[in-house]
Amino acid sequence: MLRVFIGFDHKEIAAYQVCHYSIIKNSSLPVAIIPLNIRHVMDWFDNNDYRASTEFAFTRFLVPHLCGFDDNPAVFMDCDMLVRNDIHKMLNYHDPENAVSVVKHDYKPHKDDKFLGQVQSLYDRKNWSSVMVFQPNKCKTLETGYVNKAHGRSLHQFKWTDKIGMLPRSWNYLVGEEVERQADPDIVHFTRGGPYFEDYAHCEFANEWWDYFKEANSVLDRRVLKHV
Repeated sequence: MLRVFIGFDHKEIAAYQVCHYSIIKNSSLPVAIIPLNIRHVMDWFDNNDYRASTEFAFTRFLVPHLCGFDDNPAVFMDCDMLVRNDIHKMLNYHDPENAVSVVKHDYKPHKDDKFLGQVQSLYDRKNWSSVMVFQPNKCKTLETGYVNKAHGRSLHQFKWTDKIGMLPRSWNYLVGEEVERQADPDIVHFTRGGPYFEDYAHCEFANEWWDYFKEANSVLDRRVLKHV
């Protein structure tokens, strides 16, 4: 069973809900979906460099530890994503000899800020860590002591490994940031802000995101909301 960790942030609950549902809807095989949030690990994680725009910015690097450093791949992704294809297909591009596989973006954000006025940090390998296929047994550097002490940028810039595999760009398509548009990406990433924020209501794939949202909530609408 493929383990999929999704970063959970209280500012983007609707985003998490749609990401979660889109994985289940399009998966051909069972998946175990685990929300990942800083509050869940605060009893043993207290990185002093934790200046982050989301509640899972650093905790994503604890995925190999949470998997017991076993030899089964595990996926991490930000919550502001729509998964439009079978997530198991992403494993076809992952070499278990690598510690991690990512889409190797080479870009600079178009704006200095992002959703809700968050500062847009600039650094090498920006957004590589937003979708990762970990090979936990090759990531033993990421034990809790290391992640606790490491500088945030060294984590996001993958200073902890030189075994970084490549995923096709379609598995982390950055809405509004790509030089070349894709008509049919596998994962849509609303990195600047999703259609659930007023400023991004008409971004690429907004209508499709709302279709997933309405479908995920259709039973709730019919059977529960009428009683509220």
